[in-house]
Amino acid sequence: MSKKEKIKGVVYSTNKDFSFDYEKEETEETLPPRPQNLKLFLDRIGGGKFITRIAGFTGNSVDLEALGKTLKQKCGVGGTVKNNEVLIQGDHRDKILKLLIEADYKVKKAGG
Repeated sequence: MSKKEKIKGVVYSTNKDFSFDYEKEETEETLPPRPQNLKLFLDRIGGGKFITRIAGFTGNSVDLEALGKTLKQKCGVGGTVKNNEVLIQGDHRDKILKLLIEADYKVKKAGG
């Protein structure tokens, strides 16, 4: 059983003819860059530190991880991907905006 297959409802059965029905997770198809509506936010976390948050990505987690890895490498900083958002350490909105526009994404700054 792979990680994407989940058993639904039954933990144990005494019926010898019982077979588990595996439920496969649907993988969301990733949109091409142009129809994506990405938004850049600047958030303050504990200790007065800033993070740049990229929200609005429509697609599967593998492609989002790849985008996050590329942005972290181009900015030369750390970060993570959580809750369908890319979090980059520091205030890199201008650089990320430029990189995403060059990659043909539809992106804009959001928030105050």
